[in-house]
Amino acid sequence: MVFIHDTEQSLRAASYLVNTLPGFDGEDRMRTVDDLVDYLAVNPYTGDIAREEKTVAELRDVRERLRALWDVDRDEAVPLVNAMLHDGGALPRLVQHDGYGWHIHATPDDAPLATRVLVEAAMAFVDVIRADAYDRVRICAAHDCESVYVDYSRNGSKRYCDTGNCGNRMNVSAYRQRKAQESD
Repeated sequence: MVFIHDTEQSLRAASYLVNTLPGFDGEDRMRTVDDLVDYLAVNPYTGDIAREEKTVAELRDVRERLRALWDVDRDEAVPLVNAMLHDGGALPRLVQHDGYGWHIHATPDDAPLATRVLVEAAMAFVDVIRADAYDRVRICAAHDCESVYVDYSRNGSKRYCDTGNCGNRMNVSAYRQRKAQESD
């Protein structure tokens, strides 16, 4: 499934932020300004960004709302997305910058980063919903992982996230189980 650049970028930024929630390991990975800087290094945003504790707190506050998008089906996502757009005061406009072609911004450049993340994620999920591609919005299939991702593979067969090396761990585990069964 191929989405336009800004949609894919927003989906990746949303899943990255959701995956900072304490998961099976209990570690919260969005606690400090350094965590915010790390997030922005991987998920760049234009406009004004206050690199301060308040921004970290605001991002922490939107994570659960974003996570809810992975816990529902396509039809149940619609009211969540609409609420995010409403709460963020979304006012879509076409913009062009930084070598990217025309794309949509739906918040002012000086809006708080958490508002921009929430609204841009909602706009991206609009594309997912309209493309009838919600089956690509997934939670890792590893038994010990709760990370989220969007499957961009051509055939839609991705089962594991990229955050915890889950695919490799599950393959090694399955191999060891097969070998143990063979030796019995």
